[in-house]
Amino acid sequence: MASRATSDPAALDGLVARIRACRVCAEAPRGRPLPHEPRPVLRVSATARILVASQAPGTRVHLSGTPFTDASGDRLRAWMGVSPDEFYDVARIAIAPMGFCFPGQDAKGADLPPRRECVATWHDALFSALPAFRLVLAVGRPAQAYHLGRLGLGAFLGASLSETVAGWRQVRAASRAAGHGVMVYPLPHPSWRNTGWLKRNPFFESELLPELKADIARVLRLEAERPSMP
Repeated sequence: MASRATSDPAALDGLVARIRACRVCAEAPRGRPLPHEPRPVLRVSATARILVASQAPGTRVHLSGTPFTDASGDRLRAWMGVSPDEFYDVARIAIAPMGFCFPGQDAKGADLPPRRECVATWHDALFSALPAFRLVLAVGRPAQAYHLGRLGLGAFLGASLSETVAGWRQVRAASRAAGHGVMVYPLPHPSWRNTGWLKRNPFFESELLPELKADIARVLRLEAERPSMP
């Protein structure tokens, strides 16, 4: 189901406060409990029309409480063609990961996948409370599976992240044509661990990113020109 065209700021604020106080992963986990104190991280508003649907906070974000305060954030902002001030303007750009808390690391030092508890507990309520988005950046396979499914576009989820991202034109066209008024861009995670993937898939930088930057600039311009509500 698509997000609603309008959002109740007071109801949204109450829901976000409950998410930020969540301790499900520590007190009623699905499997092993979170290996540290929960610190849910998200930035949403009743006015943002661009959604960065990411995976989960990393170690630096767990400490800062602000999403993408790391090298991955620098790369993501370069992909989007936005400044830090634009990126962190919550009135225009929402950031809602699939896992709100840092999930911990595996034996090799890589971040674990987003915790399953977040989607099961919060995501449907959150995206029902948020306004309709004009543009969704689905970063990573968990975000692609959830948001394409949420918008009735699950058929465009490929067998792998690479396949889904390679079909980005079809995903964007289908989301625009589906009556939701939203464009979805499937993206890999901007981690520097994915530098090899970018080299093996040059279409991403040569074809996808120019279109993404143009669409983001267009949405930001349209929102800036929209009359303020009295």
